[in-house]
Amino acid sequence: MSESLPERVSTGIPGLDEILSGGLIPDRSYMIRGQAGSGKTILSLHFLQRGVDEGETSLFINLEEDIRDLESNAAALGFDTDAIEFLDLSPGADVFTEEQSYEVFAPSEVESEPLTEQIVDGVTAVDPDRVVVDPLTQLRFLLSDDYQFRKQVVGFMRFLKDQGATVAFTVQNTPSLPTDDLEFITDGSIRLGTEEYGKTIEVPKFRGSSTLNGDHAYRVTDHGIEVYPALQPGKHDGDFDFEQISSGIEGVDELLHGGLERGTVSIVSGPTGVGKTTLSTQFMKEAAERGERSVIYLFEENRETFLTRSRAVDIPADEMIERGTLQVNEVEALERSPQEFARMVREEVEERGADIVMVDGIAGYRLTLRGEEGMMLQQMHALGRYLKNMGATAIFIDETRNITGQFQATVENISYLADNIVFLRHLEVQGEMRKAIGVLKKRTSDFERTIREFRITEDGVSVGEPMTGLRGILSGTPEVVDDASELAGIDEE
Repeated sequence: MSESLPERVSTGIPGLDEILSGGLIPDRSYMIRGQAGSGKTILSLHFLQRGVDEGETSLFINLEEDIRDLESNAAALGFDTDAIEFLDLSPGADVFTEEQSYEVFAPSEVESEPLTEQIVDGVTAVDPDRVVVDPLTQLRFLLSDDYQFRKQVVGFMRFLKDQGATVAFTVQNTPSLPTDDLEFITDGSIRLGTEEYGKTIEVPKFRGSSTLNGDHAYRVTDHGIEVYPALQPGKHDGDFDFEQISSGIEGVDELLHGGLERGTVSIVSGPTGVGKTTLSTQFMKEAAERGERSVIYLFEENRETFLTRSRAVDIPADEMIERGTLQVNEVEALERSPQEFARMVREEVEERGADIVMVDGIAGYRLTLRGEEGMMLQQMHALGRYLKNMGATAIFIDETRNITGQFQATVENISYLADNIVFLRHLEVQGEMRKAIGVLKKRTSDFERTIREFRITEDGVSVGEPMTGLRGILSGTPEVVDDASELAGIDEE
């Protein structure tokens, strides 16, 4: 019989609870570490507010910030400052007017004992279930040396835990006053940091339980802190039938021997203006007719441009949105972390039942990484695997650089992630610009190995017969062969 997991205390932040495999273990102490302005106090307030919501007593021991500013800022973020108990031990203005100044007496001689008494009296009077000390490192200035500081901290934590409290304390790490030594006397630590691609959160230590691995992110908002755990594809799966999804376009379905398979990852590649988004949206148009729901994430164009263009090519995106079969989200890449974007996708798939997810395009998504090249494949792989496990069909748009000339399947070197690769190509034929479509890869079945002409008109997308009268199509400047004077494919009207 397996040992049951210990009871958990919620931090008040769902994403952080997920990283902690359910939350904090009660009656233990946890360190929240980060630079000034990283959100340590806000995270602590979430922890206390959750206790209030669950009928517990929450105590905030304030050692630094002006209590009026603290309560005002907490209230502005929506925390119930009337329900949270505050023990204000921050220095007041009278510190600078007392005759017995710090110039004559060491701080430890004038403050350590009275402060300890105030803490003991305050905690005993409140009898809290949850305690926050902000910041604990303020005590370092009141004691004569580091040994005394660590000794007092150990005693302080034991006292609070003996009162039956779960404790969180904040520390601010600086080069002159490192806090690594406090890692050894806590049951767990939460680190807030900043990377080029945004704010990061990690749990380097957590006694008594495993935590979620990976690079996690967070954001400070007008409502507090939101945490976005790294996407773990292996922890997600859904029930679905492995079936083909039609595009509704005969020629495309013939190339794919029936269509795309549900629960696969497809890359639609090609140069700018060739019709990648329009082709991909056709699968969503057909899905809407079956009553299925799709979602599009636009990284490289705005929502109104997409809707206008869709109307012009007989794709009723507006009607699909009104019926609830399509959601179009415009994403500003530089304002999102890849973890936050993954959370957006998860909500659409798990909470709103999205059957098809399109990312348009990969180059825009890449900007969420702020230049972190090594993370590109890792993040795309996790996203693709997650969608496959959940039975959602993924379509990633990849824009190649060359209008004509040397052929490229993908630019971002992610072809190995794809189950299917459909490419579109600009052609110059006898002085006229045309387009072509072909399938380069299909893991789940055979596919047609010809190249066909691809056209977008006001009546929608159409695909012609195989272009047997041309050679060198992939170069972008094909030659007519076998006395074929016209492009084989769609007849001109």
